[in-house]
Amino acid sequence: MITGELRNKIDRIWETFWTGGITNPLDVIEQFTYLLFIKQLDDVETTKENEANFLGVPFESMFPGDCQKYRWSKFKNLGSADEMYGVVQNGVFPFIKNLHQDGDSAYSKYMGDAIFKIPTAAMLTKIVDGIDKLELGDEDSKGDLYEYLLSKVATAGTNGQFRTPRHIIKMMVALVKPQPDDIIIDPAMGSAGFLIEAQDYLRKNHGDMLLNAKLREHFNNTMFYGNDMDRTMLRIGAMNMLLHGVDNPNISYRDSLSEQNTDNEKYSLVLANPPFKGSLDYEAVSADLLKVTKTKKTELLFLALFLRILKKGGRAAVIVPDGVLFGSSNAHKQIRKEILEQNKLDAVISMPSGVFKPYAGVSTAILIFTKTGSGGTDQVWFYDMKADGFSLDDKRQEITENDIPDIIKRYNCLEAEKDRKRTDKSFFVSKDEIIANDYDLSINKYKEVVYEKVEYESTDVIIGRIEEIESQIQNELAELKKLLNKTNSDL
Repeated sequence: MITGELRNKIDRIWETFWTGGITNPLDVIEQFTYLLFIKQLDDVETTKENEANFLGVPFESMFPGDCQKYRWSKFKNLGSADEMYGVVQNGVFPFIKNLHQDGDSAYSKYMGDAIFKIPTAAMLTKIVDGIDKLELGDEDSKGDLYEYLLSKVATAGTNGQFRTPRHIIKMMVALVKPQPDDIIIDPAMGSAGFLIEAQDYLRKNHGDMLLNAKLREHFNNTMFYGNDMDRTMLRIGAMNMLLHGVDNPNISYRDSLSEQNTDNEKYSLVLANPPFKGSLDYEAVSADLLKVTKTKKTELLFLALFLRILKKGGRAAVIVPDGVLFGSSNAHKQIRKEILEQNKLDAVISMPSGVFKPYAGVSTAILIFTKTGSGGTDQVWFYDMKADGFSLDDKRQEITENDIPDIIKRYNCLEAEKDRKRTDKSFFVSKDEIIANDYDLSINKYKEVVYEKVEYESTDVIIGRIEEIESQIQNELAELKKLLNKTNSDL
């Protein structure tokens, strides 16, 4: 969460855009993101430069020759506002638009129509000074910045569009453990948070893959895929991936649910938090998806999509609203039956409703499943998450209670889960029992709650205590009156 002084700094930058005439919130976010990206490019360049000098190895700059003047650390210190404005408008901006000359790259596709809209030198100077003072040390804080900016868009959320908290993304990636040969997609990618975390997991756990020419080529060009229908988010996502060292992610402007998406058994891992609501052109939805579940509900259609685009043996970790777990319509039951009986449902992790606050209060769950096309579910692992390390109110302040480490630990050792009772946080439920309960996947259907009998004291004892307290009060009042009378007589 963005709070305190950092929030105030961002608000002041936003106000500078607003008073300067850029009043469309999406335009503000775009222009803000471009400048933030330019600063991050320079930060990355400085880090790599220092590492090369320390190791004594040659350094190849992304700012060759005269382009050094396009670095944030250079132009921010130019003598006059007009001079800086000229360099940014005529030099820096064209430079970032042409960073990747390959017209097929995600970056070039979505930066090609980017427009520099800041109208005056004075306004640019204020914004550059403001961004320069932002302290965004880690990926969580950068993600929180995007989340906060999106919260300022009056229509944000009407299409189910809100950022997945970084710690939830980390948990989901840790549960499915991306592998060096995976082909990973988020069909509703937003700012590419899931893809960013997947590449980070691979670097930390399979770093040697980048020493292998074939795997490095796969990592940079054929591993990561993302679709979205918001070009602003596509630009942010492309810039995000480039900054994290993925040269050419396959990011597409595409309605994943439409006929234009012909992907079939192409990916080995799906990571997604698809939109839960919003308008949907029923006629444009792919007929293949409607065969699995005839509905206008995007959350159900996305589940059908995941099953279609996954290879056999491919797995998915996806967020769904609670209604998917227990909805009684034919469409709800169809998709649950498809996942449970025709594939392998591995886990259902119930999350508390405050996880997406302050932007949404919807109750959600994580489904983890494997595509087999021929069944394979014997038992399903359920976990009742009560805390995620943050308060579940609108403030979302950090707290000590956090089930996430326990979830990851237990999921990685499912053999030890078999004897757990239904009163515990996690337990197994057999496929047959779920079928008998109309394919209901809500944890409350199976969890057993033990109520402790509370013994209350008799009314006589309680009244006696009240009388005793009353007597003490009267005695103390009498003592106080004596003291006051004595004080008055002394005066």
